[in-house]
Amino acid sequence: MDCVCANMAPNTVGFVGLGIMGLPMSKNLVDAGYEVVGHNRSPEPVDELVDHGGERADTPQTVAERTDTVITCLPDSPVVESIVRDDDGVLAGLSEGMTVIDMSTISPTVTEELAADIDEAGANMLDAPISGGEEGAIDGTLSIMVGGDETVLAEHEDLFEVMGETVTHCGSHGAGQTTKACNQIVVAAQMVGVSEALVFASKAGADLEAVVEAISGGAAGCWTLDNRAPRMIQGNFDPGFFASYQYKDLRIATDAGEAFGAPMPQTEIAHELYKAMETTDRGRDDNSGVMQIIEDLAGEEARVEE
Repeated sequence: MDCVCANMAPNTVGFVGLGIMGLPMSKNLVDAGYEVVGHNRSPEPVDELVDHGGERADTPQTVAERTDTVITCLPDSPVVESIVRDDDGVLAGLSEGMTVIDMSTISPTVTEELAADIDEAGANMLDAPISGGEEGAIDGTLSIMVGGDETVLAEHEDLFEVMGETVTHCGSHGAGQTTKACNQIVVAAQMVGVSEALVFASKAGADLEAVVEAISGGAAGCWTLDNRAPRMIQGNFDPGFFASYQYKDLRIATDAGEAFGAPMPQTEIAHELYKAMETTDRGRDDNSGVMQIIEDLAGEEARVEE
């Protein structure tokens, strides 16, 4: 990894966006021996990073000025654009040869535009959205989908391996985001399908725990059944990934589908169900909480007896 100024320690990483995913990812980098300089809109996560051995920066510009690689992990396209392009943003602090790694889930076209801006500043960009939820962020087992120059990816391989178990180069700028949209299409299908199955089983009087165990071991087996269904039937929707983020990601997918002429009938329905999560003030629940919308329609909760 290139160092861009004499007084900067090698392996110094900036991290902007210390949310439910970003904070544990940044802590893992500290544990792996990286010097991590963090910034977040709210101060509490930065305090937690500092307590863990990281450093604080007041602006994204300062993060870039003090590091040789900047990672962003932010909610949506407008926030990423602001963090990069504002007067005190990442672009203002970049030096030639640096790398910006955006691990947010945003529009592929916005990614391409940001990559052009960063290239004009003499730096590199990788779009590297992630999947695996809070558990994967904590355990360092995320799936990371990377778009951009494969040589730049290779230069940061050690960094990615701290945060993820599977790191896949998907193509040029924007390809990581396109792949993440595909991921969210499938995740949403799982969440809605499992929700429908569990509510149906409840209405039919079946043993919900037995249903989960039985179908998890067959052709229906999937991540949602293994990692969320046992909690869903307990009514536990503590967030590993906010439903509001799933809603946003599905809009990215359906907008891209419209742009490329790709039909997305199932994804459009899932998007409407996650919209209902927002309108019923459940957006901060886990994305598996979409089961509550199916329950609303059924007039019955699918829960195991205490």
